[in-house]
Amino acid sequence: MRRGLRRFARAGRQVRATSYGAAQSIRHRSEGPRDLDDVTLARKVETELFRDPEVPKGQISINAQRGLVQLRGEVPNADMVTALVEQARTVSGVRDVESLLHLPGVEAPMHQ
Repeated sequence: MRRGLRRFARAGRQVRATSYGAAQSIRHRSEGPRDLDDVTLARKVETELFRDPEVPKGQISINAQRGLVQLRGEVPNADMVTALVEQARTVSGVRDVESLLHLPGVEAPMHQ
């Protein structure tokens, strides 16, 4: 008789554990994408922007703070400034982009 009760109790624990795991899985999927930490977000933006070989990698720095990405540095033309800002905005996790990019011979803009 005791064997039967133990087997029944063990089966009940297995069912509870399985259903708990399934519920957790559903909950995690329904939460959506999680916010990335600042370093990870900055690296994601770097990866995206520096794919283009025309982008001067050594002259641009990218920082992120709570979804705000700051681009700093010197780029060769105004079209590249616009393109980099727009491209950074497309990266998942970026909430806004602050451009401190400037052209050669032009003073760098100040932080807002």
